[in-house]
Amino acid sequence: MSVRALRASPARSAGAPHSPWRHVAQAAAALAAGMGVGRFVYTPILPLMHAGAGLSAGAGANLATANYIGYLLGALVGILAPAVVRSRALLRASLVVLTGTLAAMPATHDTAEWFALRLLAGVASALIFVIAVSSLLSHLREYPAHLPGWAFGGVGAGIALSGLLVLVLRPVADWRAAWWASAALAALLAAASWNLRPEAPPTTTQATQATVTMQVTQATQATQATTGTAATADSSRGPRTHRWFTALFASYTLEGIGYIIAGTFLVAAIEQSSPGPLGGGAWVLVGLAAVPSSALWARLGHRWSRPDLLLAALVVQAVGIALPALIGGAPAALVSAVLFGATFIGVSTLALATGAHLEFPRSVALLTAGYSVGQILGPLVAAPLLHHGYQQALVLAASVVLVAAAAAAVLRIGFPHHMVVVRATAPVRQPAPTESAADAGSHR
Repeated sequence: MSVRALRASPARSAGAPHSPWRHVAQAAAALAAGMGVGRFVYTPILPLMHAGAGLSAGAGANLATANYIGYLLGALVGILAPAVVRSRALLRASLVVLTGTLAAMPATHDTAEWFALRLLAGVASALIFVIAVSSLLSHLREYPAHLPGWAFGGVGAGIALSGLLVLVLRPVADWRAAWWASAALAALLAAASWNLRPEAPPTTTQATQATVTMQVTQATQATQATTGTAATADSSRGPRTHRWFTALFASYTLEGIGYIIAGTFLVAAIEQSSPGPLGGGAWVLVGLAAVPSSALWARLGHRWSRPDLLLAALVVQAVGIALPALIGGAPAALVSAVLFGATFIGVSTLALATGAHLEFPRSVALLTAGYSVGQILGPLVAAPLLHHGYQQALVLAASVVLVAAAAAAVLRIGFPHHMVVVRATAPVRQPAPTESAADAGSHR
């Protein structure tokens, strides 16, 4: 039996979908609802709330922080209670709750109630993300690596659709209509993802691993079982890679701080210097640039290593964040939108794949926690600067991302490129010379 047959047969036994693109579309819709709309629609609506709801800059930062705290709480639920990632009922409940929180925002002018609604929306967004991504990794592991990448593009599609919706409504409606319209969009995306199949139950995974273990002697190359086996391997190899993981952790946590400042205040900053629809249009462009970014960064891995790509993506992102603050004007705003949209999802894909490559114990959980804490800190550290406008906050964000790039540069020194890459959801073989390292990592 060939290694490629070994790789394909377990996924089929686990119930791989007959139509992978349908599964990609359903997962993309879930990510578009949970992240693109539920999480990021706040960015284009924020200037409308400043103008129409009397929301101060500091209160706006606090609402952003509430959402990121909720997201961290939801992510921790996914880590501490792994069974939730296999629950279709929880996915549907989270979609309903998320849509409800969006629709409820115009029902009050109380900042404390807004805080609670954005906190709850963050929890729902995280649960939707965890379940959708786990579903992708479980059911699409036998298919080409670019398929999950396109599903991650659902985040960008949600950003673009919600940003376009707010842009169209802005001349004829107020902030309340923007929230109601975003709730309607989230409901449509929830309906499109309603029948998404969650991750296969553990008995299937265990049976798959047992089957591969029996067949491994027939393979031309050794394979490795994941989950429990990967954790055992990680614990023995972790001490040898801790210095690289420390640099990666620092870089990804700093990225969480820098990117979220831009992701929260970019539209408001552009509109402060260029009143009109430019800010909203730039946010739509962010979403459009994000749609293919994960798949494209994975393809770049055919020629460059992940540490090199991570460094490049962070430098490009820092330039994109700084442009509206240092130059201003429409060209700078549009270029900024493209550079930011093309990198923020790619950085996450590259960082998580690099952590998996290093086989550090619980790398994905640790990196996600650091990133989430960074997102909570971002609006808080930027808040004192908002009294003088948003430009200083963008300069701070770009500076933090540059420090993250410096940490990524340290990561490149002596990086162990030839370690066996372990996927968290399927038995794998050591990549052949013709197989891209990014293909293995992009499933993260």
